[in-house]
Amino acid sequence: MKRRYIATLLLLFGLSAAIAPAAIAADLTDVGFIDQSALGNLPAFVAANAQLNGYKNQLNGQFAAAMRGAKTDADKQRISLQFQQEFSDKQNELLGPLYQRTQLAIANVSSAHKLSVVVDKRIVIYGGQDITNDVISAVRSSAAIPQPQASPPASPIGFVDQSALANSADVKSASNQLQQFQAAQQPIYAKRFKDASGDVAKQQVMADYNKAVQDEQNKLLKPLVDQTKNATAAVARGKNLLLVIDRADVVFGGTDITQDVQNALNK
Repeated sequence: MKRRYIATLLLLFGLSAAIAPAAIAADLTDVGFIDQSALGNLPAFVAANAQLNGYKNQLNGQFAAAMRGAKTDADKQRISLQFQQEFSDKQNELLGPLYQRTQLAIANVSSAHKLSVVVDKRIVIYGGQDITNDVISAVRSSAAIPQPQASPPASPIGFVDQSALANSADVKSASNQLQQFQAAQQPIYAKRFKDASGDVAKQQVMADYNKAVQDEQNKLLKPLVDQTKNATAAVARGKNLLLVIDRADVVFGGTDITQDVQNALNK
């Protein structure tokens, strides 16, 4: 349940963290975008993921057998960590080289196009340079991809790692309080639901429960969302950024202001 509440907070952050002047549009000629789903559909990635899924299925059977032999919670934890590490190692073995080659391709294409930042295509509605085909051509080529000659130039596009912000002590505390509230309300509304007569009355009980949880969520989390929005805006203005987006949407370049926002929130 905690993940659900943190995900909700991230959604709220996402709605409020894009901070930009009204007139930005196509003036940002140094902004590129790429269709990452198209990269993921390249035969090399498809084959590697198929191998990884086969390995995972094999590992699941071994994991289940090992867990049946576990005698203590400590044994179960050790086994879980062991199998997680084995899967991670195989993932790095199969996909690591492909990711590295793709990142080099993106860096080289971005340098050739004089781009300071590349974002995921799904967040672009208008403007920017589409470098998807150029990157795909570079990845599929048999030639070695050289290291980029220079780092990307300073970008007017900033980003924050919202998952890091959502793991702050304040957010965790609010999420815990929300879970406690929900746990306390469930038996109350369960009794009301059981005593309700007819489908309409039962639906109303469910609606009342959902509203109570939503109201409590807004009470606990909205102040944190507002604080984060204000801190992000202040940092963005101080660094003369035109736009701030989520780290997950940045493929290459950009200006990372996560630590600056965290510092502002901790003052």
